[in-house]
Amino acid sequence: MSIELNHTIVRARDPWASATFLAEVLGRGTPSRFGPFYGVQVDNGVTLDFMRADGDIPRQHYAFIVSEAEFDEIFGRIRERRLPYWADPLHQQPGHINHNDGGRGVYWSDPDGHNLEIITRPYGSGG
Repeated sequence: MSIELNHTIVRARDPWASATFLAEVLGRGTPSRFGPFYGVQVDNGVTLDFMRADGDIPRQHYAFIVSEAEFDEIFGRIRERRLPYWADPLHQQPGHINHNDGGRGVYWSDPDGHNLEIITRPYGSGG
């Protein structure tokens, strides 16, 4: 039996806006509606289901492995939108990307402050 992550819930003040933001930056299709959720599906079948939350929203971290070409496309959209970005998860290296494990990585925030990341190589893979 294999075990795979199917979906995770992402709390958002405006779930449609947050799901659309992520879908646009990652170059995905329009988020799909299912009950109170707006889902953004990634290629391994996992869906990030955005759901309305009031009050304080705990900030989460979501990392996506992408190809080198996809990195260029996504990073281009981050820069076109003039979004702040960082080379590190603590946001102490603004305006830079990292080259961990011989790949590239960058962090940016969504409208609710969730820490988003794209990497071209999994951490610990060497390089």
